[in-house]
Amino acid sequence: MLQTILLVAMIIISVSLSAVILLQRSEGGALGMGGGPSGFMTARGAGNLLTRVTSILALAFFVCAIGLTIAGNYARGSRSVIDADAVGSIALDQPEQTAPAPEAAPATPAAPAAPSLDDLEASLPAGQGAPAQ
Repeated sequence: MLQTILLVAMIIISVSLSAVILLQRSEGGALGMGGGPSGFMTARGAGNLLTRVTSILALAFFVCAIGLTIAGNYARGSRSVIDADAVGSIALDQPEQTAPAPEAAPATPAAPAAPSLDDLEASLPAGQGAPAQ
């Protein structure tokens, strides 16, 4: 349950962070929030607000990522593959497998999977032998 909540929050924060970063004024000012110096958001005010919002969202992103890691470790429990008990239980849970008996070699060799050159020459008409080299 906690992982689901944190995962949804992580997605919302990621999309918001991407949008805020794209709204910021680039070096050339191509994607910035234009407009004149008068108005609700001046260039300096927009820069300060967007920088602050970006910082807050980045901090929330890292906190959410750490929270997801901790929640995932709690859900997993304290068992580890490296633990001696866990390794012993893994070996005991599996049924013992016996090695199959080696098969006796056949008296005649098996037919080749692909045709050989001898088969090719045998399939040619009598007058078209192999070209001289």
